[in-house]
Amino acid sequence: MTRLGRYTLFVTLLIALLALAIGDLLLGTTDIPFSDVWATLTGGTTSSETNRIIISELRLPKIIVAMLAGMALAASGLQMQTLFRNPLAGPYVLGINSGASLGVAIFTMAAPMLGATSGTLMANMGITGMAWIGSALILLLVMFLSRKIRNINVILIIGMMLGSAISAIVGILQYIGTEESLKAFVVWTMGSVSTVTTEQLTILLPTVLVGLLLAIVVIKPLNMLLLGESYARTMGLRVARSRAIIFLSTTLLAGTVTAFCGPIGFIGLAMPHLARMTFRTSDHRVLMPASMLWGALAMVLCCLVCDLLAYGGIATFPINAVSSLLGIPVIIVVIFRNRNRK
Repeated sequence: MTRLGRYTLFVTLLIALLALAIGDLLLGTTDIPFSDVWATLTGGTTSSETNRIIISELRLPKIIVAMLAGMALAASGLQMQTLFRNPLAGPYVLGINSGASLGVAIFTMAAPMLGATSGTLMANMGITGMAWIGSALILLLVMFLSRKIRNINVILIIGMMLGSAISAIVGILQYIGTEESLKAFVVWTMGSVSTVTTEQLTILLPTVLVGLLLAIVVIKPLNMLLLGESYARTMGLRVARSRAIIFLSTTLLAGTVTAFCGPIGFIGLAMPHLARMTFRTSDHRVLMPASMLWGALAMVLCCLVCDLLAYGGIATFPINAVSSLLGIPVIIVVIFRNRNRK
């Protein structure tokens, strides 16, 4: 694809993202005219205070969170696929998602059994804090192992084994948990971007931005890693250092999104492939921003689908279910495109 074609595609995707965002501001259980949306965004006067509150405190933060989550998951997925040289690698292959799930399971199911009720330190941490702690602990463990093990595929296997072991522990906690705690955990696993408050957004935003900045920093190392770590070393790349930055970026991105929004599937796995198919390049200078843009667009589209279902009188769908339905076709296409490759 020519440079002009890529610029045109970027602009087209940006326009589509803007259109979807505006559509999501307009639609929902309450009809809001475009004039009120425009007035709220530009600091004007709306037809009612209720509409202004709905836009500024509910719908706009939700769209911002959706964009951040989509960009974060797509960027982390691209890093993992390049680092492991595996097209089916996603942001959770290192067990980050499982670590977050364990933290949430401990909070929602084990803490009440241990007497950690309202007002205690563990209770005050909340689901978000425990998910973040679980993700961080898994990262520290994987980074420690990566300093001892040079083979990246071994680290991948260890990450998958950690994820399976943690899933088993979570299953035990689910089995012994109460009905109320089990329901709270299941609701978290469904994923949501509408539950993030303005106060939480002040934590989510800078953390994700730092993770995205690190992802941009390693664009050149990622290009060098396309041909393997041995080649990258011969080119003078400090592989261990670059790997550590990639791991840190992935955890900040995927771990933070999981902590605040729950485990959202297939965005991190599918969007990098969609970027490769549409921009027809393996250059991360193009793929990284393209994946972020596709991720943001996909998440806003998921939000819009959920709101359309709610607008039509159907019960609100969990965003994890919608993202999976959108991501699975992309993965199927990727598998068929690579079925004859050895």
